[in-house]
Amino acid sequence: MEKLLPFTMNDLAKITNHRSGEIKFGEKMLTIPKDMDVITFLENSDAKYVLLGIPEDIGVRANFGRPGTASAWDNAIKNIANIQHNRFCKGSQIIVLGQVNVREEMKEVENLDFHDIDDRSKLSQLVEKIDKDVSHIIFNIIKSGKTPIIIGGGHNNSYGNIKGTALAKGKPVNAINFDAHSDFRILEGRHSGNGFSYAYEEGFLKKYFIFGLHENYTSKSVLDLIKKTEDRVRYNSYDSLAIRKEKDFTQEMITALEFIKTDFFGIEIDLDAIPNIASSAMTLSGFSIEELRKFISFFGKHKNAAYIHICEGAPDLGEEKNNHLIGKLIGYLVTDFIKANNNNNNNTN
Repeated sequence: MEKLLPFTMNDLAKITNHRSGEIKFGEKMLTIPKDMDVITFLENSDAKYVLLGIPEDIGVRANFGRPGTASAWDNAIKNIANIQHNRFCKGSQIIVLGQVNVREEMKEVENLDFHDIDDRSKLSQLVEKIDKDVSHIIFNIIKSGKTPIIIGGGHNNSYGNIKGTALAKGKPVNAINFDAHSDFRILEGRHSGNGFSYAYEEGFLKKYFIFGLHENYTSKSVLDLIKKTEDRVRYNSYDSLAIRKEKDFTQEMITALEFIKTDFFGIEIDLDAIPNIASSAMTLSGFSIEELRKFISFFGKHKNAAYIHICEGAPDLGEEKNNHLIGKLIGYLVTDFIKANNNNNNNTN
């Protein structure tokens, strides 16, 4: 995994705030030993979950979004390291693998303008390059028998997550997406708005459910496309759930699970579905954090949940005094998933 920047024990020590009488995740989480083969370590470790960061916003830039999602991984891992290790959730269940090495790509986009057609083409090509790296790393994590927890980047990375999972499982997989947007737009070159449509078109995504679509920001062409493929692609809208109260949140989760649970599925979380969270497409209207946490707990406990991806948060776009709160939110979501999903791993260290 040459495009992986490993996270070291020294890195972990630097961000863990030690306090007498307390045990933090950072004191218990595992990292890959320096001279150890990554895949061998993953295969032999008792820890079930693998943290992977994707510090990029290239897909967001290619989709006319505001850059900033590259900052989520660094923000989140600092918060996760300082969660309390206790009987409710244990740091020893987690391997901090590191981050996808996108330094060269991020340097390349510094002077690109997404309004320029040639620059947009270059952005899409860089997204495709990252797609390959993400799918390769996800493939190896899942093939090693572990469950990836992917943090950061734009929703373009849903493609690599789905492709890597499908290749590791040897068949197409399903996805549930908690999102204000479908990210199922036309195949016009890769960006953060068409990760799922590319995965669908290329045969890696079998069934897809979009939970909480915002009616004001979904084009007629996307709605028409979903209607044509409703045996495999379905959605509900935030407006029908929360505003008009035509549908019940809990019942809709049950309906969505019935649709996707027949195969392995990924849980995709776009933080722009939550009001006032700094993101590339920030919203003032949306689901509450408590509803999102319930959603993750509900889907995470199913045996076919293959991974979770938390993306589009952009701490750098928020107020400096509050930007650490996005990392704190991601910490809650990560532990909610582990608590729900951890049926077969009772490590007591």
